[in-house]
Amino acid sequence: MCPGQGAQKVGMGKDLADRFPAARAVFAAIDDALDAPLSRIMWEGPDEQLTRTHNAQPAILAHSAAVLAVVGKTLGRPAAALGHSLGEYSGYVATGSLSARDAARLVRRRGQLMYEAGLARPGAMAAVLGLDTAEVEAACREASEDGGVAVPANLNAPEQTVISGDPDAVARAGEGCRARGAKRVVPLKVSGAFHSPLMQPAVPGLRAALTAAGFRDPGSPVVANATAEPVSSAVDAVRTLAEQLTAPVRWVECVRRAATLAPGATFLEIGPGNVLAGLLKRIVPEAKATTLGTAEEVERFLAE
Repeated sequence: MCPGQGAQKVGMGKDLADRFPAARAVFAAIDDALDAPLSRIMWEGPDEQLTRTHNAQPAILAHSAAVLAVVGKTLGRPAAALGHSLGEYSGYVATGSLSARDAARLVRRRGQLMYEAGLARPGAMAAVLGLDTAEVEAACREASEDGGVAVPANLNAPEQTVISGDPDAVARAGEGCRARGAKRVVPLKVSGAFHSPLMQPAVPGLRAALTAAGFRDPGSPVVANATAEPVSSAVDAVRTLAEQLTAPVRWVECVRRAATLAPGATFLEIGPGNVLAGLLKRIVPEAKATTLGTAEEVERFLAE
């Protein structure tokens, strides 16, 4: 499992670079590929610069790729890979479908396109906590009847859904969710309405970048956010990643599908943070999870 945008924080990955030459080489290669000091921004900030979409996306991917470079030989071929939004690209790195350099360039372009789409049509997102997904979907439909767009964007857990769309419609949907019993509705700091129809202007540019990126068939299936089905070919990787921009992240279905692909397997969260491991326990309570993001966690894994 590879995390997505929001997992970034200043200092991320520095302990890996200090401890492991393979990780240090990945960060240097991605700096070179982007012709930018991404690792310095990751390690020194400022936070405002790191959280910009075109920096946060390659930074999180770089962190995941650095961990993979260190643990790859010990880990071997994964049974399957999946990632949350941006993290799906890291999943293709994990399965040998993309190099870290090519993936970093691709997600930087993705971040730029998403940011530009957000400028052209400003959007909003909010996390809805403590309400069943079906109720959130109903609130979004009602809020969209008065004009504007509000849709479920990230189906993160059975009672945790992020909504996305036009600011007024998202606000109406949030009120509808509260009326239906949501415990909290939390506005998110974002530069656009990600995983909603408002991202459509970014799709042609992303599809062109995906087509030019040189995907190989993944060595293991990657469960696509847009369909919650395993992808085993480069052609399907390009198609589903393009669809992902405007489609919801079907994380609950993705995790359950991955669990059926490898019954009893351990889920490894590769990259910064432990958000996905926490969601896993709410989706497949019996599943085992290990987080591999810090040098200490990686060293413990390698010693086992």
